Amino acid sequence: MADERARSRRAGGPPGLRTAAVHGALDAFAARRSAELGRPLRVLDLGGGTGGTAVPLAVAGHDVTVVDPSPDALASLRRRAAETDTSRRIHPVQGDTDTLRDLGVGGELAADGEPAAYDLVCLHGTLEVVDDPDAAMAGIATVLAPGGTLSLVVAQRLPAALARALAGQFARAQAILERPDGRWGDDDPAPRRFDENVVLDLLRTHGFTTVDSHGVRIFSDLVPSALVDSEADRAALLELEEVASRHLGHPLLGDLGSVRHVLATRG
Repeated sequence: MADERARSRRAGGPPGLRTAAVHGALDAFAARRSAELGRPLRVLDLGGGTGGTAVPLAVAGHDVTVVDPSPDALASLRRRAAETDTSRRIHPVQGDTDTLRDLGVGGELAADGEPAAYDLVCLHGTLEVVDDPDAAMAGIATVLAPGGTLSLVVAQRLPAALARALAGQFARAQAILERPDGRWGDDDPAPRRFDENVVLDLLRTHGFTTVDSHGVRIFSDLVPSALVDSEADRAALLELEEVASRHLGHPLLGDLGSVRHVLATRG
């Protein structure tokens, strides 16, 4: 935890409760995989926006291409990269998952002259908004290096239904549970929500093998901010989240996480 906080301070501030668990797991994976390969990772961050994932990875020494449709977000990313002295390791590209081939992402040459492929692709909070999740996953599979890993973060159905029920919106809670897209209706701001089995089936269809899948933000989105007003409170809540997300004796806890974080490899 201390290493995570130190890295995040260098990257422009401590991680928020909503992102700390994912970033901690991702940082640990990237460090381990980099040591195995004997070099920094080549990372593709799809929908990476202002660099919440990319900047800490670049601070750690990895080379990160960020693809995002928003020019404003990419401008903020460039500023953050400059502030953290990582501009040479962060490569902003305007586009989305549908334009990977058109943009040439993955088609540039690596240092050895071979076509570059990515050791790690991050798709955090993006599968919910793409036009076609199946096509997006197919495109990602084409730009991963052999043995490469996908880090996928998706919104889950069950906690959204629970939140609506606790707010007294019972019809919306029922719709979230019954509709295939996990939405409460046309005015729901979330384009879709996922169940774990749907996500894992999608990954298998495209040749991925899941190596880790756990719920994130099991308690953090429910605890009032007034109860987390000190660093000690924050650390205690993060520790509780870690224990709950890994408590194999109670797998339902993972389904109650607002999002699910999956790491999957492709041979």
